[in-house]
Amino acid sequence: MQNSEPSFENSSELQLLEGSVAFFPSLIAAVDNAKKSVQMETYIFDFTASGTDVAVALERAAQRGVLVRIMFDGFGTPALPTEWSDRFKAVGVQVLFYEPIVTLGIFLPSQWRRLHRKLCVIDSDIAFCGGINVLDDWHDPSYGALTAPRFDFCVRVTGSLAKDIQVATSLLWERLSIGKPLNVKRVKNAIGTLPLVLKHRHLQTNSQAGQALTALVLRDNIANRRHIERAYLKAIGDSRTEIIIANAYFVPGAKLRRALILAAKRGVKVQLLLQGKYEYFMQYHAARPIYGTLLAAGIEIYEYDKSYLHAKVAVIDGIWATVGSSNLDPLSLLLAREANIVMQDANFAQSLRKRLLLAMANEGKRVDATQMANRPWTQRFNEMIAFAVMRTGLWLFGKRY
Repeated sequence: MQNSEPSFENSSELQLLEGSVAFFPSLIAAVDNAKKSVQMETYIFDFTASGTDVAVALERAAQRGVLVRIMFDGFGTPALPTEWSDRFKAVGVQVLFYEPIVTLGIFLPSQWRRLHRKLCVIDSDIAFCGGINVLDDWHDPSYGALTAPRFDFCVRVTGSLAKDIQVATSLLWERLSIGKPLNVKRVKNAIGTLPLVLKHRHLQTNSQAGQALTALVLRDNIANRRHIERAYLKAIGDSRTEIIIANAYFVPGAKLRRALILAAKRGVKVQLLLQGKYEYFMQYHAARPIYGTLLAAGIEIYEYDKSYLHAKVAVIDGIWATVGSSNLDPLSLLLAREANIVMQDANFAQSLRKRLLLAMANEGKRVDATQMANRPWTQRFNEMIAFAVMRTGLWLFGKRY
């Protein structure tokens, strides 16, 4: 098997941020202090409420002469409002859309491979990685105002890990720019990216180097197909006392399910915090057919119902943790571009663990195995349809799950 151990760094500082209420002010402060460049990737950029504050900060940076690049996913953000498209163009903010939606695109494999990463790096010194879109905590594009803030996390990093995120965002930008008209500015940018490309290749081929502290772990359809899944599998396989996973869209494949069950059987306490509010048919119903097997193994399942759970985080044995964009479902693990930070840092892990335990105790409900077994036939029918549709979609694209 190809080695997929992440290349860990020992010179990065980490700060856990919960929700846009913590993330946006930290991001805006960093952008306002940018000297050279701001590079952002996001699935959704919503110009509502505090999302507008982020857009204004990016506009200010470009007005100062800072190179500002934003990559949007073509499904999550199919187009910018006319006002903001004009404003960004006027100050020189560079914009790219990843795989814009095309007519009958559902039949094209490329249209399912979305840019789901949420990354931003400033001057290669400060970076952010997590599950939070540029979307106000109290607003949902489909449902409007929320009664409680969305539950999600981001990590602010400095040092060598920020430089690795600079590598990742620069590589993807230049790759997507292939075929666009060349000009002097683009040639200079491409040349300036070359050292980052070489460094990235060095990291990928020397992944055992360094002591395990922090690492950027990517998933794509080129060189990093299984890296995030394998990071989870190794941490779960090495676990001794406790596994806590909070994940919005949880439909793990056979390997992950088996790893969790084996951990529970050897005495590890396994707790899952999953989505409890209906958001999408597939997301809500496809996860539940696997509940019975997990509950029978002694795994505790909690459903977060205070608001929408959007987190993609985990803490294992109180020292290993991950924060990122990757759900534990087929779209994230087999199709989308994702980015997670993985760390072995007791202080960080304990901070995240404390918040997840609080959420399980006070902001959701534990799933009862008996009630789950006796759920109505209508619910079972919807679950069967959702699970079948998901497996059929994977079969059509030649993926085994």
